[in-house]
Amino acid sequence: MNTETRENQTLYAAFTGHLSAALDALEAAGTLPGGLKRDAVTVEPPRDPSHGDLATNAAMVLAKPAGMKPRDLVEALVAEISKLEAVTSADIAGPGFINLRLAPSAWLAELRAIAALGADYGRSTMGGGTTVNVEYVSANPTGPMHMGHCRGAVVGDALATLLEFAGHKVIREYYVNDAGAQVQVLARSVHLRYREALGQEVGEIPEGLYPGDYLVPIGKALAGEFGDRYAKAPESEWLDLFRERAVAAMLVMIKDDLALLGIHHDLFSSEAELQASGKPDEAEAWLRAKDLVYDGVLEAPKGKTPEDWEPVELPLFRSTRFGDDQDRPIKKSDGTWTYFGADLAYHYQKAQQADALVDIWGADHAGTVKRIKAAVAAMTGADGEPTPFEVKLVQMVQLLRDGEPVKMSKRSGNFVTLADVVEEVGKDVVRFTMLTRKPEAQMDFDFAKVVEASKDNPVFYVQYAHARVCSTLRKGAAEGFAPSAAHLERLGDEELELVKLAAQFPRVIEGAAAAREPHRMAFFLGDLAAAFHGYWNLGNDRVEKRFIVAQDGDLTSARLFLAAQIGQLVRNGLALLGVDAVEEM
Repeated sequence: MNTETRENQTLYAAFTGHLSAALDALEAAGTLPGGLKRDAVTVEPPRDPSHGDLATNAAMVLAKPAGMKPRDLVEALVAEISKLEAVTSADIAGPGFINLRLAPSAWLAELRAIAALGADYGRSTMGGGTTVNVEYVSANPTGPMHMGHCRGAVVGDALATLLEFAGHKVIREYYVNDAGAQVQVLARSVHLRYREALGQEVGEIPEGLYPGDYLVPIGKALAGEFGDRYAKAPESEWLDLFRERAVAAMLVMIKDDLALLGIHHDLFSSEAELQASGKPDEAEAWLRAKDLVYDGVLEAPKGKTPEDWEPVELPLFRSTRFGDDQDRPIKKSDGTWTYFGADLAYHYQKAQQADALVDIWGADHAGTVKRIKAAVAAMTGADGEPTPFEVKLVQMVQLLRDGEPVKMSKRSGNFVTLADVVEEVGKDVVRFTMLTRKPEAQMDFDFAKVVEASKDNPVFYVQYAHARVCSTLRKGAAEGFAPSAAHLERLGDEELELVKLAAQFPRVIEGAAAAREPHRMAFFLGDLAAAFHGYWNLGNDRVEKRFIVAQDGDLTSARLFLAAQIGQLVRNGLALLGVDAVEEM
């Protein structure tokens, strides 16, 4: 196959196809038995670039099930792969790896594929149209978004976009915890602000209520609507009403805050509605029928037993059957649902609408992961394979200013609001920074460093790469040069190294989607930006290495074409992260 004419198929996909065809040929010749599973066969860059351009483990993973010596299979496979026009050498390495070196024409074809596919370069069908429910943020509806919510919000949103690009259908969901004690505290806090709006002296906000000024407008609105009807009324007359109104107002505020980051959910699911519809009761009945819920007594707390502890019979879920360290109550002693009991029913509801579930949680919820995984496995796997379910834990972010902890927001009362941060440094800086480390790793967000114009700031470094591409193209146009693929053979080894890195973009997409790790794209963009800046800087000392060589129009047009495709990849990657690609800095 001539890789110069492979019609927009990306290089790694093409060589995966070539490898599959070579294995088919060996089966047809009787060298390999038919029907071997090839799931573990890979085509990827070798760990050491000096070993070649591509590597495959096909012979190593297929030799044993084929009943062959790895050396015999690898030699047969090398003979087939070497027939490809684009392969200049195929070397055997280690216990069965094959390292391939490709002709420059293969990489130039990839450069053309980037140009042809544009914004769709890297788009994958690996998801097969399966539906993934990604639940993220799900902060208690008791106040504005703060930076404790920000990292999970960005990780979840970027993951949802990445999964769509990789061929999945995605439901972006927010679970509204509006049935617990915290929303009753919210209602009482709003009632205090309601009385304040009526002119009553409320003094210091009592301990245990929410102190933030964001509740003042809600209190005023209720005072305007109801007058003093509930000023002295017993709590039973106004608690539910004030709770509903306060939660509704909080959700408007939360949606507005998330919109500042470009985040919009498809679905907001209410815990109160879930309970009112009887879903937890249905779940309990179903689980009892499967002998997965029973009435029992919890073990006494470990260590010294509190004096007021009494054994109480509760409905317990048999989570130990699914790897948990103890069975878990789904109801409290007063008959109300535990958070786990309601959460169990909620996840079962989600599983009816999706083929896979992903939850993005704060690291402080790590202790509940095992039990909710057990519940999902129990409720979705009774009649077959359970619905795939993953929980991604996100560590908190420490806010600093020049290395010193940031003071709290007056508006919120006890935290720094997301809106304040976005207003100061911008959406793009916040989003990209949240993805510059693995979510399970601790993160410092220093207001001074995240806006620093230096190569040590990954946000700046990646955006500057795109701006530098745009500047180079503008300068070329001003001097009468345009990007062109007509003379790409003029590109040398240093330029092709850039193409080789760029060609990994589709692999990064699929790997990040499969692992549910959108930060991999941020890492790749950092590597691509560094490589581009490194090549661009060669022209500082060597005039012949500049993108624009005035006396050589063919070379200039080829290098501008290369620059344009690097810019395209940076745009594609940033779009997946929800970050704009700026043209000037």
